[in-house]
Amino acid sequence: MVERVTATEAALALIDKLRRRVGPLMFHQSGGCCDGSAPMCYQAGEFRTGASDVRLGAIGGCDFFMSASQFEYWRHTQLIIDVVPGRGSGFSLEAPEGVRFLTRSRVFTDDEVAALDPVG
Repeated sequence: MVERVTATEAALALIDKLRRRVGPLMFHQSGGCCDGSAPMCYQAGEFRTGASDVRLGAIGGCDFFMSASQFEYWRHTQLIIDVVPGRGSGFSLEAPEGVRFLTRSRVFTDDEVAALDPVG
């Protein structure tokens, strides 16, 4: 199965740490504005998703969403969520940890594109 979103071991470890502290989590890939373009981590249900959002999959057991308009640009890439030193957004749960989630990406191969779930 081809996944639209994956996470590094470092990101999975941080997700586990945050989930133990605050409970179920969710992610939304920010499209810019005040937070730049970054994966934002929230308590599950804290960020309201709607018809304009696409569920890309899950990382570390946490649903991962992106706006449908942004998905049109990213649909041919796999998102790889990582964690790096430095302070990210004050809105994302990892901010007090002195690290931030970061989205890396790679373009899917033709074979992977053919195997993707067409809905996203």
